[in-house]
Amino acid sequence: MKAIQRSKAQLFLFICSLAGVGIAIYLTSVHYENVPLVCSDNGLVNCARVLSSPYSVVPGTSIPITVPGLAWSLLSAALALVALYQGTERRWIALAQFGWALVGMLTVLYLVYVEIVRLHTICAWCTAMHVLILLMFLVTIVQLQMQRTDLALELESEDEEPVITTPSHSK
Repeated sequence: MKAIQRSKAQLFLFICSLAGVGIAIYLTSVHYENVPLVCSDNGLVNCARVLSSPYSVVPGTSIPITVPGLAWSLLSAALALVALYQGTERRWIALAQFGWALVGMLTVLYLVYVEIVRLHTICAWCTAMHVLILLMFLVTIVQLQMQRTDLALELESEDEEPVITTPSHSK
């Protein structure tokens, strides 16, 4: 049953990663092709303002921040596929997924700060990506906790010595 739950979690992570890839490709193409965004351009939600701000590129370059976002999503998808096909019993996969999701989450926290505090506006597409990363981060935490519990149960069962009983011969 736990293997099925883990497979569902990996499938969820893979689907979220693919959604992230789609968002990153769309926003990257918008950046390079200068096509209008499918998003509000006034009020609190103003994708154009966020995506044309100095924060929308990798510092010191003209590379849109969506390119590292695309790489992040692709690696997340690859880790989910490895976990699906190699089995999630391998602790390194869960640790790698958690670490990678943590990197994504720290980046999200910075970008949300920039949107709200610096730009006073948010991007709906960016928010969708942020929500995906948050969900993926939470799933990786649950996976680690499940593995930790499983490991504790295994160690506990190994520590228990078998009780050997011998029949008593009473006369």
